[in-house]
Amino acid sequence: MFKWFGKVNFSQYTKVSEFANHLKDGHLMGSKCKQCGHESFPPRADCNQCLSGDFEYLEFGGQATLLSHTTIHAAPTGFEDVAPYTIGVVDLKETGRLLAWFGDTVSDDEIKIGMELQVVPQIFEELEEIKVYYSLEKPGTTWSVSKSAM
Repeated sequence: MFKWFGKVNFSQYTKVSEFANHLKDGHLMGSKCKQCGHESFPPRADCNQCLSGDFEYLEFGGQATLLSHTTIHAAPTGFEDVAPYTIGVVDLKETGRLLAWFGDTVSDDEIKIGMELQVVPQIFEELEEIKVYYSLEKPGTTWSVSKSAM
């Protein structure tokens, strides 16, 4: 599983292997503690409220509200070819926050704090490794599940 991330791990067991499968399939996942019911995004193998290691994955719908945004003109190394680009921080409807790029369905003049958005996974299906990022799109924007991960 860790080879999908371009890394080698020699441990025999990990609690998060199922998360990698969900990520590869393009699902936005959080976790729910089976002991106290606390929900987390990103998912946590150990509850940050009661410290239980007993959890289950929850699929999130991706509905979100824009909390903050900025346009990057002087991009860091490796991103110079895509500058300028706009990123935003959103509060997910279920719980948690996410940083993502704005997608093609939202123009710069439409971006407003508090606007409703849809988080959409963008998957590079042609690669064996997991390479996914999330974009912020207009509500109702859909996406397809990676066929290579099924």
